[in-house]
Amino acid sequence: VIGAGFTGVAASLSLAERGYDVSLIEANRVGWGASGRNGGQIIGGFSGEEEMLKKYGEEFESVIWNMRWEGNDIIKKRVKKYSINCDLKWGYLDVALKNRHIKDFYQEKELMEKYNFPHQTKILTHQETKDLIGTNAYIGSFLNQGNGHVHSLNLCIGEAKAAESLGTKIYEQSPVLEIKKNKRATVVTENGSITADIILIAGNAYHQLDPKLRNYIIPVNSFIIATEPLPENIIEEINPKDLAVCDPNYVLEYFRLTADKRLLFGSRIKYFSDDKEYIEKQLRKKLSKIYPKLADVRVDFAWRGTIGVTINRVPQLGKLAPNIFYSQGYSGHGVNMTHLAGKIIAETITGTMERFDLFNNIKPIAIPGTYTLRKPLVSLGIMFYKLIDKM
Repeated sequence: VIGAGFTGVAASLSLAERGYDVSLIEANRVGWGASGRNGGQIIGGFSGEEEMLKKYGEEFESVIWNMRWEGNDIIKKRVKKYSINCDLKWGYLDVALKNRHIKDFYQEKELMEKYNFPHQTKILTHQETKDLIGTNAYIGSFLNQGNGHVHSLNLCIGEAKAAESLGTKIYEQSPVLEIKKNKRATVVTENGSITADIILIAGNAYHQLDPKLRNYIIPVNSFIIATEPLPENIIEEINPKDLAVCDPNYVLEYFRLTADKRLLFGSRIKYFSDDKEYIEKQLRKKLSKIYPKLADVRVDFAWRGTIGVTINRVPQLGKLAPNIFYSQGYSGHGVNMTHLAGKIIAETITGTMERFDLFNNIKPIAIPGTYTLRKPLVSLGIMFYKLIDKM
């Protein structure tokens, strides 16, 4: 398995639980990429569901519905089974900026009732939303206790340790230089090589090994700031229930509290570097519109992670050769979807192909030069989706 982010770690653990001899190779450290840098929002569902329904028809609606929530369940069970200390909390608020968002919430609630969703859900008015999270920024919201938030890096490391306890060998700081494609493929690094029956490429937006895969996804940066620890009176006003909060826009904004009571706030901006002052300045503007009283709060940390976005928004699970698999392109739903993808890859390797084929049969849309031209493409994409968000 190449890449020790959520995809690679989840797949390695799923395979180790089935008794496979697994080697996990990582260019940096476990969870170094977006898996350890994201906002920690556990959101059921995955981008591209509508595309899948178009292809397979309404008879597959229940199959897709069940897959939407499976990643959440995998996380919950693993945290309990392996005693992973990762600040896992349940409770999520989808906040509305437009009337069409409220309409979408009602459609979602109808589906939940149709399939007997087991967790508490409630559509809230503007006033109820204000009472819950202390802001006038939203016209309503959708409370869902089946989604939640987590310390992503600690979850990823905890799952890697669980895989290691079951025999998985983890090689960090071992960038892969080449994959030699044979009946038994060989992964070559600077310090050695591993020959295996099956290879899984799980580098997502950080992957540079195969030119074909690079043209399947657009690497998009997500930026995050974390404030100083907030006093209890502020917490009681802005998030007393410790919910993850996110809007439905394409160029979205999301926030939650950390275990040490910082406000973690994230969004997309047209920027491609790591300058803390610039990231802080841009995200502080956005945060201040939601919570004017936090306009002068101290920001202690600012960073970015790179996610993989697909053109049709469908996650990409496929093969480069009969014994070389890949999984990538979760388009912002990575915490949940990577865990489902890891399980599906493990199922496939053990001979159960049905769910893998649902994704594999939707061919990725490739744009030549995507990786080389990623900066102008992302800039244009943000401009385009901001216009859609305003409609």
